[in-house]
Amino acid sequence: MTTQFYDRLSKDFTQLLESGVNCDVCIEVGEEEIPLANIYNVHSIILQSRSPYFKKKFDEIIFNEKYVKVLKLPNISVKVFNVIIKYIYSGKISLEKLENSVIFDLLIASNELELDELIEHLQTNFVNNIASWLILNFAQVYRISYQVKSFKIIRNFCDDIIAKYPNTIFESENFNSLPEDILISILMRDDLQLEEGKIWEYIVQWGKAKNPNLPTSLNEWTSVNFATLKETLKGCLPHIRYFSISGEDIVEKVYPYQQILEHQLFSDITIKFITPNKPISSIVLPPRRILNTTLPTRITPISLSSNIITNENALEISSWIDEKEIPYIEKNSYEFKLLIRGSRDGFDVKTIYDICDKVSKTIIILKVKDTGEILGGYNPLEWDENEDHYKKTKDSFLFSLKTGNMKNSILSRAFGCHYSIIGFPSDLELRFGNALCLIGDLKTEKRCYCMKSNEYPKPIRSRWCKPCNSKHFQNDFNNWTSGNDKIDKLIQDAQLNANYRYKVIEWVPYDRFKDVKQIGKGGFGTIHYARWIDGPIREWDIENQQWKRYQDEVEVEVALKKFDNFVNFNDVLNE
Repeated sequence: MTTQFYDRLSKDFTQLLESGVNCDVCIEVGEEEIPLANIYNVHSIILQSRSPYFKKKFDEIIFNEKYVKVLKLPNISVKVFNVIIKYIYSGKISLEKLENSVIFDLLIASNELELDELIEHLQTNFVNNIASWLILNFAQVYRISYQVKSFKIIRNFCDDIIAKYPNTIFESENFNSLPEDILISILMRDDLQLEEGKIWEYIVQWGKAKNPNLPTSLNEWTSVNFATLKETLKGCLPHIRYFSISGEDIVEKVYPYQQILEHQLFSDITIKFITPNKPISSIVLPPRRILNTTLPTRITPISLSSNIITNENALEISSWIDEKEIPYIEKNSYEFKLLIRGSRDGFDVKTIYDICDKVSKTIIILKVKDTGEILGGYNPLEWDENEDHYKKTKDSFLFSLKTGNMKNSILSRAFGCHYSIIGFPSDLELRFGNALCLIGDLKTEKRCYCMKSNEYPKPIRSRWCKPCNSKHFQNDFNNWTSGNDKIDKLIQDAQLNANYRYKVIEWVPYDRFKDVKQIGKGGFGTIHYARWIDGPIREWDIENQQWKRYQDEVEVEVALKKFDNFVNFNDVLNE
């Protein structure tokens, strides 16, 4: 009889990892923004026995002077590697506290590190337990599943979803960026549950998206434009079931693009349309096996008349109202009724109070100019246009919806204090605490803002808005110069591309420093101590339309360098 003591073994190996004793490998993961936090001291014998990836890498790397091998894994985050290294040592993994996006990153990292057992477990977990996340991020997931051979479980899941619910991919915001080989594999399916005329429309849409310079109006197209589209779609066109397209769709959808088809094929389509029984020479693909029963689309249609959000967004918001952790993907018990549309009713807060007076369970949705962000809030209580009010609730929430620029939606629930909902109709202000504040005319006055708030602890947007701030910087380019074109270009590029405030470079006139004194020499000149009168940029002040700086909060001490012999610009940059 064999007795197994796996729990004790797992615990002992975990303690060995934590002790750091006899480690001979140093692994650096992720970006190097936080020193030491991304460095792991581990034992090569354990890692290479668990993963062929590590065995191959450790065989290639030589020891440094401290008799330690250093391996860098920049594509793997600290959060993901924490899970992986504990799994390698203990054989245990816990996913409960991880966001679904992190679990998917964990799957990708497991594939990179050739952890076959973990790859299979994570795929099975996704399909069985969090399939809704796969569907909400379908285009990304589907693309990756075809790029990675070992993701067979997820790939089969995706293939099944596409066949049954084709809108999952064809109505995705990422459809136009779908790789050609994946699109062709979908078109080849006989069980694709979609009308052929609709498939034709999607294919033309995809081809036009690949050529953004094509004229918007088809009346302006030349033979060259049609030839361009034909070349783009040459791999897709043979898989369209042309003779399954209805006569109406042939006339309205196919005829306008007849120049992208071969002459004989278009002739046969016309013949079949006019005289169905006449023989033709073109290959006739079998019709798709459309089920007799009506298949539900991926998202049950909702009474929704918004130009900003999709049905998928509406389902996600509905799941938040019901306090569900996993977004709805098919069924929705709510009917969304459009009360106000800015383009129709105006963008003034007064209009919101007039129309929504004494109305409860309202959702406000905003699209931010320039950034494309979609922000909003849910108020379960009534608005009141007749008096200013503070209202308390734990059921309200704010959100920032997933867009092309943001991987996942952000949800911030009310803490439940007395300022969850604030209405100041007398001042034309409508607030969710201080986290989202709408003031006056939302389009022209530009006084709305988001900020950190105790009422809604999780911020729904970064205080640093790159597209907005790039525009502010660009508007100021003509108001300053260093006197050197190369330096100006360097500073301007840094400002336009800054993702955070500490990435900003500014040109600061010398008279904006005080208490300047020399403290040393080095490189091409002398080093000086100084105090920066204004201080560095913190954020944009919407109300005053200028930069907020740190000078009111802390004395900013800086080091200045004076170049004695400014000759070579590249030498200065290197210095």
